[in-house]
Amino acid sequence: MATSKSNTPIVLTIAGSDSGGGAGIQADIKAISATGSYACSVITALTAQNTQGVSGILGIEPEFVHAQLDAVFSDLNIVAVKIGMLADATIITAVAEKIRHYRPKFVVLDPVMVATSGDLLLEANAIDALKSELLPLATIITPNLPECAALLGSTTPGSQSAMEALIEDLRSLDTPAILLKGGHLESEQTSTDLLITPFEVHYYETERIHTQNTHGTGCTLSSAIASYLAQNYPLTEAISLAKQYITQAISHADALNIGHGHGPVHHFFALAHD
Repeated sequence: MATSKSNTPIVLTIAGSDSGGGAGIQADIKAISATGSYACSVITALTAQNTQGVSGILGIEPEFVHAQLDAVFSDLNIVAVKIGMLADATIITAVAEKIRHYRPKFVVLDPVMVATSGDLLLEANAIDALKSELLPLATIITPNLPECAALLGSTTPGSQSAMEALIEDLRSLDTPAILLKGGHLESEQTSTDLLITPFEVHYYETERIHTQNTHGTGCTLSSAIASYLAQNYPLTEAISLAKQYITQAISHADALNIGHGHGPVHHFFALAHD
């Protein structure tokens, strides 16, 4: 018996590979799949990584990043793109060139600079390239507080009021929407993210979940946002749904027993058996 073809929206993740499986390309594919879209990928860097840290990074040659991008865009109907770890300025430039050429409908840029373990994932001299080449192409960027500080050249906000004090500075960046994530404010009872657009600020407040298993949270959230945008949800609703997903993934993280450091969130909590 013939079956009808599905119209599952396709989401491309452009990011680094995490050999431990908790972040990067691996987390992105899990999150995109768990939230109802089809994931394809372009790998920008290889990392030797586990739950305890990053012991090595090998960047992919820009020409091969180009080749991967041409391969997927020439064949697949990619609706949304999530961009994560890019490692250096040459890879940033390579990705920006192809995004300008293929013009996907949505681009979610997670400006990955520092791993949960504290390891640097973006060369310092690449920040200017990220700001000039990719921010103008993004639908939304999703920095955490240390990444926000790096983008603005400021100190890292230590409170929600300090986050709010940066709203106008963030609006000066050449990008239409910023989701400033407050997850690093561990002394706060709740975790509040600010969606900053030219004329509005939306607040997304969730209960703070105390667990050390938070590896890949930023990758997972940005990928879920891209997935829901690809399914034609408006931006504010796509973020709300993605926040619900990551909150559940974090709250179920302790059900997993992965590694000896910062373990991953539970991407497939909905499929777990009691």
